[in-house]
Amino acid sequence: MALPWALHGDGKTVDSTEIVAPEERLTWPRTIGLGGQHVVAMFGATFLVPIITGFPPSTTLLFSGIGTLLFLIITKNKLPSYLGSSFAFLAPIGAATAVGGIPLALSGIIVVGALLAIVGVVVHLAGTRWINALLPPVVSGAIVALIGFNLAPAARDNFAQAPLTAVITLAAVVLSAVLFKGLLGRLSIFVGVVVGYVAAVLLGEVSFDAVGDAAWVGLPTFTAPAFDLAQLPIYLGFLPVVLALIAENVGHVKGVGQLTKRDLDPLTGRALFADGLSTVLAGLGGGSATTTYGENIGVMSATRVFSTAAYWVAGIVAILLGLSPKIGAVIFTIPPGVLGGVTTALYGLIGVIGIRIWVENKVDFSRPKNQLTAGVALIMGIADFTFALGGASFGGIILGTVAAIVVYHLMTVVGRLRGTD
Repeated sequence: MALPWALHGDGKTVDSTEIVAPEERLTWPRTIGLGGQHVVAMFGATFLVPIITGFPPSTTLLFSGIGTLLFLIITKNKLPSYLGSSFAFLAPIGAATAVGGIPLALSGIIVVGALLAIVGVVVHLAGTRWINALLPPVVSGAIVALIGFNLAPAARDNFAQAPLTAVITLAAVVLSAVLFKGLLGRLSIFVGVVVGYVAAVLLGEVSFDAVGDAAWVGLPTFTAPAFDLAQLPIYLGFLPVVLALIAENVGHVKGVGQLTKRDLDPLTGRALFADGLSTVLAGLGGGSATTTYGENIGVMSATRVFSTAAYWVAGIVAILLGLSPKIGAVIFTIPPGVLGGVTTALYGLIGVIGIRIWVENKVDFSRPKNQLTAGVALIMGIADFTFALGGASFGGIILGTVAAIVVYHLMTVVGRLRGTD
């Protein structure tokens, strides 16, 4: 069977006024090299999630690669994307793991994935206008921002365990973002982890005992989910993540469409469904939930190569990495100080993504409706408000999400009735 990509020009060069379209490719050696760049771009963020949550890194890499290939198939090779680990799940996973371990957290991941897949089907059939009505930019931005800022205490706790290593790591993240151009400049998180890890090794904070015992080739650790209807508050805590994933996927589709000068909006439903299905599969096997990755958009923007062939290469490489327990063991040696430094930057960046949604959509904060929607939601999320009802406890993310939606729409309805909006 012939492969679906046409050779772009001579397959060796890309004119400064052109791009390599999703249905095109360069020569295979160049395409494989580009696929390797995408692996590097996703790697720094993708392996951090299992390290933070305690999930097996090899399992996460395996399902990340499988999810990417599944995404390409469902979107008909028209939407280049890599599905890496989602940071939006960190807070609810932490809450679920504390109560029922990783199996309970996996069941929450599956619930989110299934809901996202259903949303994808609805969007495919009905379009995205209903999402924009339910979640206008001021609401979606507030939800994404509070998810990031809610994680601040976790970053602080890791930072405090090895302050010197954490400071070195954080400094490397900050400086690499402005010292380097091109791909390295876009991989500041990855560079920070590498620099911090080297510092931790020199300071004697890393143990390699488990690495020597791990095999080079083998299946990763698989963990089955465990559903518990008695843990309803835990599952409700996962629900805001659906909204964040919708925002991420819609943003990815629009971002790639803008860079390729194509209308990719008709693929939005397929993208949401694919990400949801990938997340369900990861949850069934013990891997981290997935989402589309902005890091890889950066690689495409820098290289002007949007070929989905490169993503097939990246997905296959990720699967092969997932089949090496030794690589997973090396990843698990990353100490708390490195995590503290990198997550101080990373969690802040997640919060800033929400603020970026406000800026890009020109949210008018002179209007009380927008001020109170964002302000109330952020305070509830950052301070991690809790609310107990009938023995169930609801945390800051779910309360902040509900507050953002209720405050905005309540003030909209009352303002229109009173003529004050």
